[in-house]
Amino acid sequence: MLESAAPAFSIRCMARVLELEKYSIGVGDRFARQAKAQLQACLMAAQHGAEVIPVWNKSNREHITIGSEPASTRAAADAAVKALHWQRPYHIDADHIRLETVDRFVPHSDFYTIDVADRICKPAAAKDIEAFVHRHGELVGTIVIPGIETPFETTRSEVEQMIGRYLSAVQEAGRIYRHIALAKGSEAFITEISMDETESPQTPPELLVILAAIAGEGIPIQTIAPKFTGRFNKGVDYAGDVAQFEREFNEDLAVVAFAVKQYGLPAPLKLSVHSGSDKFSIYEPMRQALRRFQAGLHIKTAGTTWLEELIGLAEAGGSGLTLTQDIYDGALGHFEELCAPYATVIDIDRRHLPTAAAVRAWTAEQFVAALRHDRQNPAHNPHLRQLLHVGYKIAAKMGDRYLEALGEYEDSVAKNVTQNLYERHLKPLFVENGAAL
Repeated sequence: MLESAAPAFSIRCMARVLELEKYSIGVGDRFARQAKAQLQACLMAAQHGAEVIPVWNKSNREHITIGSEPASTRAAADAAVKALHWQRPYHIDADHIRLETVDRFVPHSDFYTIDVADRICKPAAAKDIEAFVHRHGELVGTIVIPGIETPFETTRSEVEQMIGRYLSAVQEAGRIYRHIALAKGSEAFITEISMDETESPQTPPELLVILAAIAGEGIPIQTIAPKFTGRFNKGVDYAGDVAQFEREFNEDLAVVAFAVKQYGLPAPLKLSVHSGSDKFSIYEPMRQALRRFQAGLHIKTAGTTWLEELIGLAEAGGSGLTLTQDIYDGALGHFEELCAPYATVIDIDRRHLPTAAAVRAWTAEQFVAALRHDRQNPAHNPHLRQLLHVGYKIAAKMGDRYLEALGEYEDSVAKNVTQNLYERHLKPLFVENGAAL
């Protein structure tokens, strides 16, 4: 049984580790205009005793699409922190980076989401697989983990299959981590490993094997983003069996807590849920599990802010509404181009997309009702919402026209950004009946 295994392996830290706070939220800001509105939501949570640290994240793909540089994310966050007198920590995430994209983020980021999903199932050297299984005999047999009712039962062959599936990905994460560590020198940073953008979810026993391999690779990981059962589509609620997700989430929390002790991983290690924005139906099960295990969480809900910009513009009416109608028209006309990069995380039925002409005739109230994430509203259209979620490239091509509109209608936009982030995300996850989790 695992309790009688050999002493835990120790992390061989390559660089200073910046400790990630217990609760943190990844907030995207496509056009670097909503940092104050986002931070205001975190201030509101703090007023109720919930310290949730903002992590501004933006991927290389988003920077390329927008035509921005990582320095802009840092500058916007720093300005918001100064303006609102935020006294708590905050971080800048180089989101979903790989070895070929990380260097441009190094001067500006202190949080690195290392994405190795594309290395899953890539073959690792047979000798490396054999060495892992030989070193980790404790993973074969009966594995008893506190918090999981039924022990895991594994054979040597099953462990070989599991590590064969994930070892190449972990080794790639090690290469990227060491590259960052060398570039950062003595500067401390946070390391996350992401394996969520893949076809098959990782089971709790697989997560344990992955964490053992990460420890062996010497990565001082502070958060890991596994793939869960169900669909985490962009901009819409969770699609799947909530009860099954709840079981997986609870078991994964137990595995993480156990692996920290067993393999010498950093004590703050926590799960990261890359939600694709707005997975409201799983927030309450997550909240209960966090309370049960006294565990931390990093939740990413990045794209929702861009949609709240559109809602704020449309709600203002006038040229703001016209602009959002133009963006929908452009998104509809470039459907294939916009959707192709996100094919695994969207489910859009084109039969349910209104025509551009129909949307041109909408009032502000009709546009907002279709786009706002309110499943109780019969006018809500998740297909339109997903298309606009991936359609920020259309706004980017508008250049100053879009940015000037954000300035002109700042009050309407900021109100929606803040209320959405606090009322729909921070409050149900971290604040309940006026009291913090």
